[in-house]
Amino acid sequence: MTPLLATLAEAWSEVRVHKARVVLSLVGVFLAVFAMTTVTALGLIVAQVQQEQGERYGGRSATIAVTAYDPQTGMPPDAAEWDTAVADLTERYGITGTASVAYEETRFRLPGGTQAVQTQRVSPSYGPLHRIEPVEGRWLREGDRQSLAPAVVVNEAFLAALGVPDLSTRPTVVIGGSRPVTAAIVGVVREGYGEELLAYRVDRSAGPWDAPARGAADPTDPSAAYYGPATLELWVPPEQADEVMSVVSNDLGLALGVQVDAYRQDSEGLEETLALLRLAIRGAGTVVLVLGGLGVLNIGLVTVRQRIREIGVRRSFGATSSRIFSAIMLESVCATFLAGLAAVALSVVLVRSLPLESLLNGGIPLADTPGFPVAAAVEGLVAATTVGALAGLLPAVIAVRAKVIDAIRF
Repeated sequence: MTPLLATLAEAWSEVRVHKARVVLSLVGVFLAVFAMTTVTALGLIVAQVQQEQGERYGGRSATIAVTAYDPQTGMPPDAAEWDTAVADLTERYGITGTASVAYEETRFRLPGGTQAVQTQRVSPSYGPLHRIEPVEGRWLREGDRQSLAPAVVVNEAFLAALGVPDLSTRPTVVIGGSRPVTAAIVGVVREGYGEELLAYRVDRSAGPWDAPARGAADPTDPSAAYYGPATLELWVPPEQADEVMSVVSNDLGLALGVQVDAYRQDSEGLEETLALLRLAIRGAGTVVLVLGGLGVLNIGLVTVRQRIREIGVRRSFGATSSRIFSAIMLESVCATFLAGLAAVALSVVLVRSLPLESLLNGGIPLADTPGFPVAAAVEGLVAATTVGALAGLLPAVIAVRAKVIDAIRF
């Protein structure tokens, strides 16, 4: 341990003595590591954004969508029978990631008049499965099913149509129909195109106003118009997706006596695309770093030629070849490590200060907000140290192979 510490101390002293030369030689490494780390970090964050954007619409990998209906009438199965069959299925196969979604048009009483708004009736688990993050307020939760007032999550266009700037006043909206009810707006999401109004409601509720949501729409209640049966979503491992689709279609079809269709609705090629993106980013960073390493190597070769007499004197006083080799090598390693550390620190400050959600995700909060990727920082430091070792290898070999007499006469 003592020889190693002594060698490191000696290398550090050489760096301090030749700080002007070291600084000039490390400009390229600093810029290369800074560029590599920053590009890698931004690339990983962009990949996260792209992944969440894809999962917001299709669900996480792998999301299986299941629908059931009577092929003769087109009507969905009885809600109670459907819930029982789904509960038995998920318990039997240990499927824990489930959600449901149905589409309807709900009539809301807005300041401009009653308006039919596209509404999704979803289970509270739908939000996490699709990485839906409200820009204000909260998402639906299990307690909303027992609430005496319906909870509604709306988009920004809906809130604007209601004439409310934000949720600070705890706004409400009246759902029309034969049994009008006042609903509480609990969250706001950034979705829709232009002035398109959207809303989310919980899939089922204990309230008497919600009886049509348990089965087919009540034709006497004009508050909502339903579009087809609800869709069950199952989140399963990608490698089991095909097997799950076959089993679910067969088991639910036998249990309910209806037509059951199961298909994968997430983007199947998303993971492969993101993997290629990350690989390309790392490849570009590596090329930049190699170019910086060449500059360190050139400076190192020139420096060894200039210090050849010093090396000969040290050899004549008993310095071993290994001591000379490690001193030259570690001098380069110490210098590039410090340059890499400074570059990573600057990269962290830059990336953390950028408004990435506004720039990359349209202002929508990320469900899994990435900090500065640790992998990018570690890769930057390791790459800088490796470049220093490789750049110091050839000069160290030249220094060791120099003969003492020739070095002193130089």
